[in-house]
Amino acid sequence: MPDQQAPIRDAATVIVLRRDGPAPRVLMGQRGASAAFMPSKFVFPGGAVDPGDASVPLMAPLPALCAGRLDEDSAPGLACALAAAAIRELWEESGLIVGQPGAWPCAIPEDWSSFAARGQVPDATALQFVFRAITPPGRPRRFDARFFLIDAGHIAGDPDDFSAATDELSHLQWVPLPEARRFDLPFITEVVLAEVAARAHDPSPPASVPFFRNDDEESLFLRLSGKSPLQEPSM
Repeated sequence: MPDQQAPIRDAATVIVLRRDGPAPRVLMGQRGASAAFMPSKFVFPGGAVDPGDASVPLMAPLPALCAGRLDEDSAPGLACALAAAAIRELWEESGLIVGQPGAWPCAIPEDWSSFAARGQVPDATALQFVFRAITPPGRPRRFDARFFLIDAGHIAGDPDDFSAATDELSHLQWVPLPEARRFDLPFITEVVLAEVAARAHDPSPPASVPFFRNDDEESLFLRLSGKSPLQEPSM
């Protein structure tokens, strides 16, 4: 049986939105059939924050509005680590870079070596914090996942070149938003896709950020406004 007390790990997920076709598209891939978490599901690139992410230099920081909302109901100073994790996970799982050319001013963490070898320093300027969800109890792994939206125009290089990706996600592809729900998706991915579809033609950050908080005692649907959580009826 799954561990009811599985620790909750901070995680970052990246939704890359492409607007250069007849319909907006998002980057998705399929998790392996033997994966411990969400096997065979189509998901956005993402994963847990690594210890080294907190010390990664950012060429430019997150927008202040997004950083403030990330700090809400979170450990102090976590926003930079989450932004770095989002950029690293996108690189590892898709081979796409969000960064600027430059030299690293510090020692390079081992799991950032391939990114830095491309002559790039991560840049968080274009990331928008748009969603947060905690995995419900009873799952083999649990994450406090923050979802970041970025326009594909901020990708350094060819957005169709996945040659540097690891094998964690297969069938990487740009999925038209109207067709995304025909894939085998986790429930929370469907919810996030609806939020993205509603904002597909709006480049500004959302007025508030949805937060599905699944605690051991209850499930709440909140909105992070940068001031205090706004509670709404649970779904």
